Amino acid sequence: MIQKVTIQFPEIALQTRDAHKLRGYFGNIFKEYSPLLHNHFETGELRYRYPLVQYKVLDEIPTLVALQEGAELLVKLFLKIREIKISDNVYPIYGKNIKSEMITIGYGEELREYRFKTLWMGLNQQNFQKYALLATQEEKSKLLDKIMTGNILSFFKGLKIFLEPGQRIMAKGKFLEKKTRFKNREMLAFSGSFVVNACLPNDIGIGKAVSRGFGSIEEI
Repeated sequence: MIQKVTIQFPEIALQTRDAHKLRGYFGNIFKEYSPLLHNHFETGELRYRYPLVQYKVLDEIPTLVALQEGAELLVKLFLKIREIKISDNVYPIYGKNIKSEMITIGYGEELREYRFKTLWMGLNQQNFQKYALLATQEEKSKLLDKIMTGNILSFFKGLKIFLEPGQRIMAKGKFLEKKTRFKNREMLAFSGSFVVNACLPNDIGIGKAVSRGFGSIEEI
């Protein structure tokens, strides 16, 4: 069992693209506490690990989701949050919701279906070129299924969850191409859903840029 903490600010309405600003704000005000909050070390170097604290806007609500030691840290800092500053706007916080739960994550005997609440950034520079050269939708779907499986295994690895001998993760999705902007560049991302033999937590991110809100999922 793994601890998961979710903090939401229901009185504040933001747009999905504001998630990276949310990350910047909290990462800055809490930077003295831990690199877990902004995924950088004190030297400025990137912390190359699955982000245990993620910042996102879900259904217009600013949301922080954290796992393991990230969850413990968010609980400690929860009472210190008095306002949120996004661009030039300061939002006083009058109400906030916190939910702490113990959840199961890992290989599952049964198939579960998940949908993306925010766009999935499944392609990096290397596999984008490979994807673009594929001639048929069937070939593209097979590649995306393989990438999704790899993303889930990377998520497990980041939480130090490992498969036992004989266990194999298999994912199959229905992915729809979407255009989005990431770091001022137009990128290809995906909406849709997937089925997998794994237990995954609602609202966590899968794929690239999950600390910025991309790839957030929920079970359906």
